[in-house]
Parts: sequence; C-alpha cells; structure tokens
Amino acid sequence: MPSLQSNALEPTTDELKGLPLAQRLVRLAPVYGLVILTAFLIVLFSLLLPDTFPTLLNLRAILSDKSIIALLSLAAMVPMVAGRIDLTVGYGIVIWHILAISLQVNYGLSWPIAVLIVLVLGAFVGFLNGVLVEVAQIDSFIATLGTGTVMYSVALWHTGGRQVVGVLPQGFYAINGTFIFGLPITGFYVLAIAVAMWIVLEYTPIGRYLYAIGANQRAAELNGIPTRKFVVGAFITSGLLTAITGVILASKLRIGQASVGLEYLLPALVGAFLGSTTIKPGRVNVWGTIIGVAILAVGISGIQQFGGSFWVEPMFNGCTLLIAIGIAGYAQRRKGAAKG
Repeated sequence: MPSLQSNALEPTTDELKGLPLAQRLVRLAPVYGLVILTAFLIVLFSLLLPDTFPTLLNLRAILSDKSIIALLSLAAMVPMVAGRIDLTVGYGIVIWHILAISLQVNYGLSWPIAVLIVLVLGAFVGFLNGVLVEVAQIDSFIATLGTGTVMYSVALWHTGGRQVVGVLPQGFYAINGTFIFGLPITGFYVLAIAVAMWIVLEYTPIGRYLYAIGANQRAAELNGIPTRKFVVGAFITSGLLTAITGVILASKLRIGQASVGLEYLLPALVGAFLGSTTIKPGRVNVWGTIIGVAILAVGISGIQQFGGSFWVEPMFNGCTLLIAIGIAGYAQRRKGAAKG
C-alpha cells in the first residue's frame, strides 16, 4: 500500500544548521503546522467563547468524548506504520463493548474475567487479520473490511437488535468513571499508551523494523527482517487496543447496543492519517496522531458551541480526511522528487 509508506520529511539538524531564523521557520512550518493550527484554534475559540470553551468542564467533556477516538486512532496507526490498514477498529468496538457487558449480565462472569476474555478475543481477531493479509495475501483493506463486517453481523446476531442492559459492578464502572486531578481517567489511558507506543516505535528495533517494512517491504526482507512476523504482530496490537477501547466504551455507556461504534471509524482513521502530516510529515507517528485527534476535538467542540447542527461533525471529519490524504500524498510526491 504505497499511500502509507513511511518516509519522514522533517528537516534534519544538518539541514537547519547555518540557515537564517526566517528560513528555519519556513522549513519547520510544514512539520509543526498542524500543532500551530491547533493552538490557534484553541486561542480563537477561547476568545470568541470565553464563558464556555476555556473551562474545566469543556476540557473534561473533550477528554471524555475524544479519548475513545484517540485510542482507536492509535490502534489504526500501528498497521499503518507497516504500510497496512485495519478497518476492524470501527467494527470491533461494536462487538467488544457489547460482549464486555453481556458476559457479565447474561452469563454471570465477574468483570475482570469478562474483560480478559474480550482482550484475548481482540488479540485473536488481530492475529486472524494478520494471517489473512500476510499468509493468504489478501489486501489489508479488503481483508479487514470483510472481517469487520463479519464481526458486526455477529454483534447483531448476539443482541438480536436489542440493547444489553443490566446492573454492573462498581469496579467495572470505575474503568471509565474515575477522575484523576479532576480529569477523566480515560485521558491518562491515552497518554500512557501513547508514551509506550512512542518509545517502542522510535527507540526500539521493533519500531525501526515496522517503519522499514512500511517504506519498502521487499527491501526489509532482503535485509533479513522477518516481515511476516512483524506485520502479524502489528495487527495483533491493533486488535488488542481496539478491545481495550471497547471495554472502556462499555464502562462509559453501561449498555451494549449494535448501533453504537461504527461512527468512530471515520474519525479514528482521520486522526491516524492526520498523524502522517505533522511532527514527522510523510511518516505515521504517535504524537502526530494525537495532534490529529486534538484538532478534530477542538474544531468540533468550538463549532458545536457556536450552534453547529448535528451534521457538522461528520462533515468536518470527512472534509478533514480528504485534506489529510491530500497532504499525505503531496508529502510522498515531494519526498520522491527530493530523492530523484
């Protein structure tokens, strides 16, 4: 999948050395443009909506609502590093949040056992996706779309189209409902997972191998990298993170329903694609993904507080995805021209 190749475009220290300040800023603008835009939107909405936007209540709402999308974006990002795409992040959260509740309500399992089962199944689905892509040689878009559709069908069959409702233990509610320093614990989940992924991808051989596979799988194979193992591992990680997110969503909603979940797919992919346009342009990266989700969260929150209609969010997400793909494509062409 050439559109997801991992070729970073950020200027090196040697390239910046000796340049005047103005030229340095010009070279760095494409790298941190999305970060600057996010900061600008925060300042703009804070000035225009001083009573509602720059408040602790709004920050809590953004963290609570967008942490799910941030976690799914990180899940989708892992296969993207290896040049693949995983659509089951949107379909998987449907079945996993339902199963996390129904195992307790309908089958009487304790919440830790129910959560453990969901996580194991999520990792297994990731393994299955990896096998379909690497062993069966099915395009990752088609393979994960098929797997996701099957999972969604299972969710519909399992629920019979009805909500799964029941009294759940306080320990399960606390997964999402706990506050730390006055902020939702889900924001700290995102931070912890992002830091762990950043360390693995940037400072360990695993990350270097995945980026090498995403840039050129054939070259990675010729250099002795076991590409199949790492790609399957990327899908397993994505499946596990999706299952974790499903558990958090179940704790948040406290009911399971098949109509909830698919709406997270588009913004999750938008966040991951935007992540390849900032911090390390042309290369999918953790902090770029977090910034991508942040600009979605800030933009949508500000527009809604101005009285935007219900259709504003999907319109904003769709337009932003097109812009992100366009920027990513331009970055790749620029990289190719620079090499030529």
